[in-house]
Amino acid sequence: MTINTEDLLGSIVDSLDRIEYIKAEDIPDIDLYMDQVTTFMESHLRTTARNPEQDKILTKTMINNYAKNDLLPPPIKKKYSKQHVLLLIFIYYYKGILSISDIQDLFKPITARFFNTTDEFNLASVYEEVFGLEREQADALKTDVVEKFKIAERTFEDAPADSKEFLQMFSFICMLSFDVYVKRLLIEKMIDSLSDKGERQERKNRKKQDDSSQTDN
Repeated sequence: MTINTEDLLGSIVDSLDRIEYIKAEDIPDIDLYMDQVTTFMESHLRTTARNPEQDKILTKTMINNYAKNDLLPPPIKKKYSKQHVLLLIFIYYYKGILSISDIQDLFKPITARFFNTTDEFNLASVYEEVFGLEREQADALKTDVVEKFKIAERTFEDAPADSKEFLQMFSFICMLSFDVYVKRLLIEKMIDSLSDKGERQERKNRKKQDDSSQTDN
């Protein structure tokens, strides 16, 4: 491959070390108007975009759709609380791998138990706990990705010289994709287990609608 193992490892370390989640304490304790919410998200998550100069992190249309699809409780007098922003951050990370219906099912017990509660253990506590695992997971991810890269380097040894490099990179991409595929299946099964039989059938119907709308688009 054009990128050798040491170069890849350096790239992984650099990119993963630059990943920073928004700490709950960094989110304003005052309620925000929609424009202020989108500005906040843009300023803190811009570096995570694939095309930072073009991609939109969050738009007014997205927020309205999230509320419309019950992913986000409605704002109070057109203002969004710190709890709303926490949910939007979760949605930002989930939307790339889960359907709207799955996110709905996952958020339903979260919002019911922890959204705008006066208890000491609230949505901010949940957020900090799960995102606090970031550093440990980043280190494990570095090791896993480098190992997959080394395996890919050993594939297609007998391939034509002009195709070998491409096929090895293809192997690497396939291994990473399979990893994502399997983990998504596990996530979906766990989400299914959160619902009772009636809710599960309703979720399946919503999923079909999601798939149909995505096909139409």
